[in-house]
Amino acid sequence: MSWFKRVEKGIVTPTEEKKETPDGLWYKCPECKTVATMAEHKRLLYTCAKCNHHDRIDSDEYFEILFDNNQFVELDAELSSADPLHFVDTKAYPQRVAATQKQTGLRDAVRTAHGHLNGLGLVVACMDFKFIGGSMGSVVGEKIARAIDYARQNRLPFLMISKSGGARMMEAGYSLMQMAKTSAKLALLSEAGLPYISMLTDPTTGGVTASFAMLGDFNIAEPGALIGFAGPRVIKETIGKDLPKDFQSAEFVLEHGFLDFIVDRKELKQQLTDLLLLLRPVEVSAAAEATAPRTKQRV
Repeated sequence: MSWFKRVEKGIVTPTEEKKETPDGLWYKCPECKTVATMAEHKRLLYTCAKCNHHDRIDSDEYFEILFDNNQFVELDAELSSADPLHFVDTKAYPQRVAATQKQTGLRDAVRTAHGHLNGLGLVVACMDFKFIGGSMGSVVGEKIARAIDYARQNRLPFLMISKSGGARMMEAGYSLMQMAKTSAKLALLSEAGLPYISMLTDPTTGGVTASFAMLGDFNIAEPGALIGFAGPRVIKETIGKDLPKDFQSAEFVLEHGFLDFIVDRKELKQQLTDLLLLLRPVEVSAAAEATAPRTKQRV
């Protein structure tokens, strides 16, 4: 005998006619598990309304946030990695690059562009973690170097948005050379009296941290970003000791003097505007000094 008796007939919709909830309508925060609509999540610039967790986003989203009306000109968009070492792991390197390009719609792990941020000219280089972990290969270094050259030639400030797992092992020494090349280009930018702002997002590690990511006139970061050279697991296994709480978080790095400030993504555009306006007099005075006539003085 059954425990209950159905009074009315239940749902009889055939399986093929049932409608599933479309993907991409809802967002669940990985930290506090709060559920929100994707429209609301996007309105908050991909941050959680409850705990302010900053989701990882890519160059498309950063360009949309930063450039006025999402209007910009992309630089060196067609550069793509070669295979100088004929590297093969589970698949040949050219096949891996081609497959990643097809999957992501990107040519490599960084995009560079110039446009206006609240009316101020700006050159931006932004890394994409979804392209082989945002790894730094020869194309990444070359595109950043060319973007810095463009900033120098056009007297524009330069913003670097880093998001990387480190150097790309498939290019070995060629990848490591990009640390020196980008650092040398940034030295030239500094000599020209042009501002360089480095923004570290989650995660920024390896050779990227050891080179251009930490060389800014201002080093800033998003809340909760993982910032370091080697990962915390590797460090813990190497030294055989437990690490401090929140080790290598942006807040930890700020407390220990390696960052200038942490900026909420919702305030990023305005804070960058204020910073560029603050740095503008330095740029103008440097340019004026460079063009002023030289006169001999008696000692």
